[in-house]
Amino acid sequence: MKPNVLIALVLVAAVTFPGTMCRASRTAQSAKCDPLALHPCAPAILWREAPSAECCAQLRAQKRCLCRYAKNPDLRKYILSQTIKNVAAVCGVPAPRC
Repeated sequence: MKPNVLIALVLVAAVTFPGTMCRASRTAQSAKCDPLALHPCAPAILWREAPSAECCAQLRAQKRCLCRYAKNPDLRKYILSQTIKNVAAVCGVPAPRC
């Protein structure tokens, strides 16, 4: 494992997105965009392990925020990677199209 990459990802996310909000839908309540919530997906995204149930749940909860995360140059390579598209497919979540 490469813990330095994971630590960097978490730190960048914490500094870049402290408490930002995104709309889940017009009628639904706002869901908090929190890239740290995708922490359970780190093994699947970074090391191509099978996504856990917790990863899939968090990916579903954060799917409306993924393009917002992709605007950050430090997170873009993870959010727009083929790997996250594969993880999203396994989890039954539409891949981000940003």
